Amino acid sequence: MTRTGALRAALLALAVAGCAVGPDYHVPLVEVPARWSEAPAMGEGAPETPSRWWTVFGDEELDSLVDRAVRANLDVQNAEARVREARANRTVAAAPLWPQATSGGQFTRSLPSENASGGAGSSAATGSFGGQSFSPSNLFQSSFDASWEIDVFGGIRRSVEAANANLGASIYDRDDVLLTLLGDVARNYIELRGFQRQLDVARSNLASQEDTLELTRARYQGGLAADLDVAQAEAEVETTASNVPTLEISYAQSLHRLGVLLGQDPGTLVAELSESRPIPAAPSELPAGMPSDLLRRRPDIRRAERQLASATAQVGVATADLYPKFSLVGSAGLESIAASDFFTAGSKLWSFGPSITWPIFQGGQIVGTIEVRNAQAQQALLTYRQTILTALEDVENAIVAFTRERNRRETLAEAVRSNQRAFDHATALYERGLADFLNVLLAQRNLYQTQTDLAQSETSVSTDLVALDKALGGGWDAFATP
Repeated sequence: MTRTGALRAALLALAVAGCAVGPDYHVPLVEVPARWSEAPAMGEGAPETPSRWWTVFGDEELDSLVDRAVRANLDVQNAEARVREARANRTVAAAPLWPQATSGGQFTRSLPSENASGGAGSSAATGSFGGQSFSPSNLFQSSFDASWEIDVFGGIRRSVEAANANLGASIYDRDDVLLTLLGDVARNYIELRGFQRQLDVARSNLASQEDTLELTRARYQGGLAADLDVAQAEAEVETTASNVPTLEISYAQSLHRLGVLLGQDPGTLVAELSESRPIPAAPSELPAGMPSDLLRRRPDIRRAERQLASATAQVGVATADLYPKFSLVGSAGLESIAASDFFTAGSKLWSFGPSITWPIFQGGQIVGTIEVRNAQAQQALLTYRQTILTALEDVENAIVAFTRERNRRETLAEAVRSNQRAFDHATALYERGLADFLNVLLAQRNLYQTQTDLAQSETSVSTDLVALDKALGGGWDAFATP
């Protein structure tokens, strides 16, 4: 083996055997509760959240909106672009592991200065001085240069490790955007149907109150009711009518938001969703899962873990700057002053050899950078742990909200039935002159209020289930791509 070959083999063996400086990353062990604190309220044996959890509402319109939003939402497309960026950055980070080569060519025609070369007394007419002739000369050059940094201490490999972790973080960030989109579409659609329901309640009660007003006016004209009764009935009608514009505003805002979530103009869905339909009803069984499932299902937790891996690898990148860098460099080419012999053996040139660089004094810059990277890794670890705690809190809060609101909805449904009976009785007694109008007014007001509260509660039960499914981290895996 030649001396050059032996040197190359030795350096290659050193690179292969070399260790990567800096800490080796391991996924932190995080303790989570064995079960949810509200599990008894949910019942034992609750099913796990289905992948396409929004389909449990049995609403084809919602299913269609979700599918269209995933395809067209601009936030999701933006997140996809960040994934492509991260993949490209990984390619950039891995490039120094391979030899780098460049080639080029050059032609130069030059004329030296007579004054600079020969000084005073040169002959401008003849272009010579002291027998030396000054005339233009040519130089033809071509070269092929190569270099290869041997990653002995693993600085480049740590950079690739960080880039891979950043890619994973960007993928989970895309999945988190997707999860948020699914929750926003479902929540806004349910709220839209809820506002439609409240508008129906308000308009129905407004019609009933107008009938009561007409009855009161007729009794007043017949001398059977006081003017106060008419004024109170008129006030009740105007109060209910004043609630309609507020509900119409909320309905329009939900409608416009859905259009934007689908990557379209805000008014795109006006015709499609204008017809009033029932509020999507939540199923009787509450999906759950174990707290430990969040570590693999919640994309924000997985993103935080990948960011921690990247920050840990950056410590190794900074640490590698303390050590020498070894490279193999070489070049070969042709050089001649005449084109006719440019490709002859005499025009060949080449060079080859190893190089080493080692920082001696940089004013503490490298050590300071290592301290910065260590602090960033510590921050990433704390962020990871905080993300897990926040996820656990989200689920616990969603469970409480759903179960308690479901109980409230059942109570309100009974209250509506009772208030309806009270209103019917009060109206019948008033028509026969056996009860005060105040009884009718109070019964009518209570009925309208509990009907409105029931519509709001039905909406809240379904949106609380959406919040729970989102907190459990389900749904994004039905659409996510690697």
